[in-house]
Amino acid sequence: MTKSNTPKSSVYDIITERITTLLEQGTVPWHKPWKGSGSAAPKNLRSGATYRGINTFLLSCAPYQSPYWLSYKQAADRGGQVKKGEKGMPVVFWKWNQRDATDADGNNTSYSAPILRFYTVFNSEQCDGIDIPAPPTLEVVPEFRPIANCEAVVANMPKAPTITHNEGRACYRRSTDTVSIPRPELFADPAEYYSTLYHELGHATGHETRLDRPGITEAHFFGTCDYSKEELVGEMTACFLCGHCGIESTTLDNSAAYISGWLKQLRQDPRLVVMAGAQAQKASDFILGKTYSPVAPADDTI
Repeated sequence: MTKSNTPKSSVYDIITERITTLLEQGTVPWHKPWKGSGSAAPKNLRSGATYRGINTFLLSCAPYQSPYWLSYKQAADRGGQVKKGEKGMPVVFWKWNQRDATDADGNNTSYSAPILRFYTVFNSEQCDGIDIPAPPTLEVVPEFRPIANCEAVVANMPKAPTITHNEGRACYRRSTDTVSIPRPELFADPAEYYSTLYHELGHATGHETRLDRPGITEAHFFGTCDYSKEELVGEMTACFLCGHCGIESTTLDNSAAYISGWLKQLRQDPRLVVMAGAQAQKASDFILGKTYSPVAPADDTI
């Protein structure tokens, strides 16, 4: 396995950049109402060891069903190869090195110093020619019971994006105009499934073929007000649609906690909250197929 001797600060930069990239792509780790199981934690295919610490976060956020990871060399040693064009994920570990030093009295001493290193690993699904164990069975709700009026909202959305259920995360990809979401039975409650789906459909309304919203059509970095506003649009859209379907009592607490987290990014410009609410109303109206012509209210009706 090839390892990197990159200086410690550079390793930190690599990991920070990777986490930021995941967040910019819409993978927000504190907003995950679907289930997994401990047996599905990311593992090294050769050793069977479960990854720990920040590595768990980095690998769990990847869009693969298989929990097994291995390096380029490990794939080759097993008679396989990484598929052309696939990009790996960094995993880090601390190695303790013995070092010699001389104290103030001229005595020779030795001490242990930690060195941060990283490897690049690939998911088994990114490889060809490798025999891998069947993925462990995920913890699932015994039966998913669709909610008819919630299903109708999805089915009747005009110009709807493609919706897939073959990933372990929820996100909207503008490049392919696709909403990806975990399978319905992995959610603790049907209402949370629809709330999460509505959040991503809210983002999808920003596509240039729909509402052409800058929060989607233009690139914004994680943590900026524009990025935060788009996340608010997505979650407020979900709130509006859940209210329309009568399931807001089940999802409101999670949505409120999620929104409050993003509001911390918007304290310097409270107007953005109002603007996000207006855009979320337009998004939910679009999804519901409604048209709305604003009319200024009379003074005595405000």
